[in-house]
Amino acid sequence: MFDTDAILLSLKLALWTLALLLPFGIWVGHSLVRSGSCKGWIEALLALPLVLPPTVLGYFFLVGFGGGSIFGIPLVFSFAGILIASLIVNLPFAIQPIQRAFESIDPEIREAAQVSGLSAWQTFRLIELPLAWRGITSAAVLTFAHTLGEFGVVLMVGGAIPGETKTVSIAIYDKVQSFDTAGAGLLSLLLLAISLVAIALSYGVLSPRKSSSLNRAL
Repeated sequence: MFDTDAILLSLKLALWTLALLLPFGIWVGHSLVRSGSCKGWIEALLALPLVLPPTVLGYFFLVGFGGGSIFGIPLVFSFAGILIASLIVNLPFAIQPIQRAFESIDPEIREAAQVSGLSAWQTFRLIELPLAWRGITSAAVLTFAHTLGEFGVVLMVGGAIPGETKTVSIAIYDKVQSFDTAGAGLLSLLLLAISLVAIALSYGVLSPRKSSSLNRAL
């Protein structure tokens, strides 16, 4: 009754999305803190996936990918295609929490680091990155959980090819269409449980008690 291939594919997509997008989100989120007059436009562009319907995004991806390929692998109806779509759709979830975390750092801390002779890279690695860990953790959890539940964009770009593009959300839809309510219910509960555990772990890590213990340790 469990669609094991769909479950494994969803986890694979979520992990690849997280692994590729989190470093990019850290770089962009940190860069936006110091960006100039174009900051508003850049933030608006990155936030578009939050307000555009998934079917609209899926249509743009479908038209944009067309007959394109990467190293001979077609982008439409392939894992590579849904991965690229997932990276773009999850941009706001990966960038915004990290950006807010870097923005919350007191500018005097950066100034003190410069006065102490630390380079920009040393300041980022030794001071800013540790201080922004809460936002980075939130971004990681949001990106992972959102990727697991993504439906519209994945369906438009990848279709429902078993073992290739058929994720858990699409498997649930297919089971509902075939009146397999028991199978759809089990997969839905599994998806709910995974997402709940991920978010609960995030809240556990980011709890004030944990944060204060970390500060005392430092």
